[in-house]
Amino acid sequence: MKSLKIALLATSIAFTAACQTTQETTGSQASSTQSQQLENKRNDQLFEVHKDHRIYSFYDFALYQDFLKHGHTAYMYTRIGSGPKGETMVFGLTKQDKKKREGIPSVELLDGKLAPAENFYAEMNLEGRTFVFSTLKDMAAVRKTGEAAYRHAKIGYGANGETVVFVLNKGNKKKHPTALIQKFDSLNKKS
Repeated sequence: MKSLKIALLATSIAFTAACQTTQETTGSQASSTQSQQLENKRNDQLFEVHKDHRIYSFYDFALYQDFLKHGHTAYMYTRIGSGPKGETMVFGLTKQDKKKREGIPSVELLDGKLAPAENFYAEMNLEGRTFVFSTLKDMAAVRKTGEAAYRHAKIGYGANGETVVFVLNKGNKKKHPTALIQKFDSLNKKS
């Protein structure tokens, strides 16, 4: 009888261990998939405002819009003099990211630690104009020079009557930026 109880106990322990391993594997796979989806979502957009010798950078559209409305953000990570012309870089943070110093999407995108998503979209408010980008490389070039070599401009098209410059590059300079305009409109134009 004792050997039967020991055998049942051993079988029960083995069965429980097997179930836990399956659950942990499935759970870690789901966690990995969710983490990857979150990372993909956080590397698909970037927003900048150049103001008072500072570059404010946001990966969260709502936070960016709030900054445009109020001119400040509650949580930020600052790098003094780290911009391309010695500007102070100020990274707007969400409440969830306020204590982080690593893993901030806008910082990692600009540092080259996080590759932009294939459907990358960005906006930059610079000298009274809004520049709109489909690549991080084009955005970096305009950040350095203040101008876009190839562009499609719409005068007075912005929410406050500013010129909106849809930035193009050698690869797409002869194509109308229809998708980029649609993305800008979906985020910025209220119906």
